[in-house]
Amino acid sequence: MSRARKPDWLKMRPPSGERFTDIKQSLRERDLHTVCEEANCPNMGECWSGGANEEAADAADSGENGPGTATFMLMGDRCSRGCNFCDVETGGMEPLDRAEPENVADAVADIGLDYVVLTSVDRDDLPDQGAGHFAETIRAIKGRDSSILIECLIPDFQGEERLVKRIIDAEPDVLAHNIETVARLQWPVRDRRAGYEQSLSVLRQASRESDIFTKTSLMLGVGEYAHEVYQTLSDLRQVGTDIVTFGQYLQPSRSHLEVSEYVHPDVFDTWQRVAEDEFEFRYCASGPLVRSSYRAGELFVESEVA
Repeated sequence: MSRARKPDWLKMRPPSGERFTDIKQSLRERDLHTVCEEANCPNMGECWSGGANEEAADAADSGENGPGTATFMLMGDRCSRGCNFCDVETGGMEPLDRAEPENVADAVADIGLDYVVLTSVDRDDLPDQGAGHFAETIRAIKGRDSSILIECLIPDFQGEERLVKRIIDAEPDVLAHNIETVARLQWPVRDRRAGYEQSLSVLRQASRESDIFTKTSLMLGVGEYAHEVYQTLSDLRQVGTDIVTFGQYLQPSRSHLEVSEYVHPDVFDTWQRVAEDEFEFRYCASGPLVRSSYRAGELFVESEVA
């Protein structure tokens, strides 16, 4: 069966510019990974340049728009899980790089970021599933400059509260965990070890046990119905989630889950209004090319000022 042609609204601007090149060089020098690269994020050039459009990106390249946002992917570039939407390689995980927390902190200082997004592959193979390594990286960055804002996009740690607590105790500014899709579609979209209620429990715990802002993301175009998305928003607010994002699922390869629908930008606008006006999320980033860390620092700071 032939794949449907991508609509015009999914055209991407290829990454470029001095800022983009500098960040990439800094990462390679320290053998660091970003989810931006590993998952082929369509907004990599925009976020790394610190702009929401060509004019803003050009301003960032000339140093007029402040630092961009890069999402560091901890604990290697291979995952213990095999979600059917994700382009990250599965299996063959290597031992943790004990120097990685300090290397990330070095890169953050070198690049000049004031908002950092940390995420990771799943590491079900490790005794603590990598929670300690995550927390150590947060503390390494904050130890150098406590004013840096850190957003952590964490795995579900198989729902183990003691491991989620290790992240909470490290005191990131935003704790994110992606529920990815509606309850009915958790499988086949996600690995069977993931789950709707398990993801809700992570967000619930963070909201219950701390003042850290909580965040999650959903993909559209995998076969969901509008009433299911609405119910998911309701469930997320009931567990105290503050921020939500919506993006279009894009099939990384023919071996991945097929796209059910290319959702029109107007639908994304509608979900943003529903999330912000009806459910009163702190903010909602919603659009075909939006990903969970899309303009994360800029939007978070704007919501703080508002």
